[in-house]
Amino acid sequence: MLYDADCGFCRWSLGRVLALDRHRRLRPLALGTEEADALLSDLEPEERAASWHLVSPDGRRWSAGAAAPPLLRLLPRGRAPSVILARAPNLTERAYRWVADHRSWFSKLISEAAKARADARIAQAAADTESQAAGGTESQAASSAGSLASR
Repeated sequence: MLYDADCGFCRWSLGRVLALDRHRRLRPLALGTEEADALLSDLEPEERAASWHLVSPDGRRWSAGAAAPPLLRLLPRGRAPSVILARAPNLTERAYRWVADHRSWFSKLISEAAKARADARIAQAAADTESQAAGGTESQAASSAGSLASR
């Protein structure tokens, strides 16, 4: 998952998603890193920063609201919600955009302690996927970069 590391709400949201990812299918990757830029090389920098992104191991990419259904399919008990969101793509995109447009306000509602816990979870998930890769085990997970609620 590609996310906005400068957005407290985005980091907190990613931390919540990673908490649900019991099978460790997701790898957090901050936007603006060399690897994120390579994964999103066909997008202009403004497009990269405009939302979060989910990139599958085979290179397929979903962004913004369109990324919600494939993300949910990766999570335990996420199949049914993913089907519902996939059947209402315009509504899903509008909901994503509304949250993204108000992420600064949402961020103010989240305590610094909660953001710190999310940062620790993100760092642990990143370290876990690094060690899996170093051990020769390919992740079955999607890489995603972007903010869970970005501009």
